Amino acid sequence: MPTTIQEIYTQMIRALPPEERLRLATLILNDLVQQDVGVVDQRDTWTEQDQLDLVAFSLCSAATGYCENDELAE
Repeated sequence: MPTTIQEIYTQMIRALPPEERLRLATLILNDLVQQDVGVVDQRDTWTEQDQLDLVAFSLCSAATGYCENDELAE
């Protein structure tokens, strides 16, 4: 029987299909949010510039499938 998190992941979780792994991840994350555990650092927030950079990259990536870093600086 697996005894560490890595062993559990390797022997049990990795064998699941991607849809089931995503479902498991969702269950785990939702449980953590409901428990309001201190593990989740809520001080990390995205600045307006971070959000603008993400939108610019996403739009560029969607339009071309590839985005140069120089394009984000504009």
